[in-house]
Amino acid sequence: MSEARKFTFDTEFDGSKPPTSVYRRLFTTDEAEALTVKARAEGEAAAMQRIEAQTARALADMAEVARAALPSLAAAVHQHRVGAAELALACARQIADAACERFPEAPLQAALAALAREVEATPRLTLRANPALLDRLQAALTETAEAIGYPGQILARGEPGVAPAAFVLEWGDGSATFDPAEAAVRVADALNGALAADGLHAEALPSSTHPATET
Repeated sequence: MSEARKFTFDTEFDGSKPPTSVYRRLFTTDEAEALTVKARAEGEAAAMQRIEAQTARALADMAEVARAALPSLAAAVHQHRVGAAELALACARQIADAACERFPEAPLQAALAALAREVEATPRLTLRANPALLDRLQAALTETAEAIGYPGQILARGEPGVAPAAFVLEWGDGSATFDPAEAAVRVADALNGALAADGLHAEALPSSTHPATET
């Protein structure tokens, strides 16, 4: 008879040595479902991380494209602004020319009304203007002088070559002048300076003066 051996709960009885790492775990239904839920959650979390990373990269790419397009967009906006301003200026010139042609006395009357306090003590005003409109301008100037209470004398002299609405108004040691062409140039310079300051080159805004200037 073979020698008796102690039973060790082995599963192999043919004399061979069983594997040292043979171990099987049996899971209950609840444990299997819990593991399934956990694995699904981990998979979803990993997928969300990948999606978030891809979204972040896409947003970064979009931001870079938008940043690269900003100079072109700014240039287009500036050109549109310049075009709109030039159109408005051209329309304003047409309106101003028509107004000066129809009401050449209006700038002179506005200038005297603005200078009422300045000229109230002077005994005489001298108007130099276009000879063809001299009587009309002198009449308008006299009317405005009466309206502001100016009691002094008004003299009018014709100046050949002066624009219809242009004038020079002199008193004592002061004078006021207006020339529609020069006023248009000053307005255009001021507009161009403003556009440059607000545009791509940010040039300094030039100093502007009123159409009727006192010296």
